[in-house]
Amino acid sequence: MSLDAIVRPVDQIVRPLILVLGHYTSFVIRSVRRCFQPPVNRELLLAQMEFVGNRSFLITMLAGVMIGGIFALQLGEIFRIFGTESLIGASTGFALARELAPVVGAFLVTARAGSAMTAEIGSMKVNEQIDAMRVMAVDPFGYLMAPRILASTLMMPLITSLMVFAGVATAFLVGFFYYQVDVADFFSKLEWVIDTEDLFMGMQKAGLFGFVFSTIGCFEGYRTSGGAKGVGRATTRAVVSSYVAILILDFFITYIQFKFQKG
Repeated sequence: MSLDAIVRPVDQIVRPLILVLGHYTSFVIRSVRRCFQPPVNRELLLAQMEFVGNRSFLITMLAGVMIGGIFALQLGEIFRIFGTESLIGASTGFALARELAPVVGAFLVTARAGSAMTAEIGSMKVNEQIDAMRVMAVDPFGYLMAPRILASTLMMPLITSLMVFAGVATAFLVGFFYYQVDVADFFSKLEWVIDTEDLFMGMQKAGLFGFVFSTIGCFEGYRTSGGAKGVGRATTRAVVSSYVAILILDFFITYIQFKFQKG
């Protein structure tokens, strides 16, 4: 096999990826710059915060309750062997605060709100509404992108905190009624294991994940072409790319947080 036969397929994969990453980076820089150039329309920002946060409340709380209940049941069987059922709440809360609530919450909000951002902006792009905004001297980055990015970045930490609360509350109910855990022992172990720093680290992740899925969703919508079929393809790309980016970032952020905490 010749060298050219090996290099060409790699080049066909790597070059488009580098071009997309370059366009995305340029898009993010322009969007972030617009976020810090007032005035960002307050009504649009509040509407997006309601869309990302309030409308995602039920599904994220349901996820928090189910994760907390499942973890409590699974870990309770292990802790029962060693007679340490009181650690159910602490272990569940630690896992939720550091990892599960930010990642699962970001996945759920990406599927609900991130995909909607892509579809909405993509529809405006293929219908030439964004071009019409430019003709009317309206900056699409300030009108469309900035409110969505700011709202996602601000609301995700709050959603994560509520998910942690819902999961720990469910773990308490399971521990109290199913494993007969003493209430005072439950909360003392919870306070002993979980620090405010753990919740803060999870909120840091959640804010970054909100920024990532909103910028990817807006970027894919902004570069949509090809009519209704193109909108569907862009939405699929946005969701899949957001999931992959969140998982990769989660690993590196976790590594950095643990290194910083030990240091």
